[in-house]
Amino acid sequence: MAKAVESSGELGTTSPRPLFAGLSDISISQDIPVEGEITIPMRSHIREFDSSTLNESVQNTIMRDLKAVGKKFMHVLYPRKSNTLLRDWDLWGPLILCVTLALMLQRSSVDSEQDGGPQFAEVFVIIWFGAVTITVNSKLLGGNISFFQSLCVLGYCILPLTVAMLVCRLVLLAEQGPINFMVRLFVVIVMFAWSIVASTAFLADSQPPNRKALAIYPVFLFYFVISWMILTFTPQ
Repeated sequence: MAKAVESSGELGTTSPRPLFAGLSDISISQDIPVEGEITIPMRSHIREFDSSTLNESVQNTIMRDLKAVGKKFMHVLYPRKSNTLLRDWDLWGPLILCVTLALMLQRSSVDSEQDGGPQFAEVFVIIWFGAVTITVNSKLLGGNISFFQSLCVLGYCILPLTVAMLVCRLVLLAEQGPINFMVRLFVVIVMFAWSIVASTAFLADSQPPNRKALAIYPVFLFYFVISWMILTFTPQ
């Protein structure tokens, strides 16, 4: 009986064990497996370093951009249904074509009041304002194309009309007459149709099926105005 009382006394005076007393005996590295790898593989690091353009020279960057612009020019010269201009859009090509066309449409006059200066600004504003207007119209009609993608396509498709302007400048070096005008008219009509076909090949699928005509009609007017400026151009 005394032993029972003695044992019960010992139980009553025993202090509670700490809650995390057993964790000090556990080795995390041995008993708990750690999954995953925190080190960076050397091969993937080298591949990421090679694909980076931060250490690329200026010459390589310019040549790479020029090759990309040249490939887009080839897509316009050989129009087909493709999303190349929409996927890899840029505004370098449209800017080059716009400046080139504006320079060729600039009249060279000796008179200070008609020195040809406003013609450059006029062509530049017409091209970019027209492209922006067509893009806004396309978005309002529910087209699934971004703003800069539409500007890229419309700008690159000026390439046939720029070629037409170059041919007309060469034809105008000869004596003007009805044959001269007929040659320029034929070239402008062909290149105008080429621009329409090229632009619709890239933009047709981005419009709702029942609103394609409403989206193409402003494009027709846009290239028609540029074609009219090319056809009615005179050196002086």
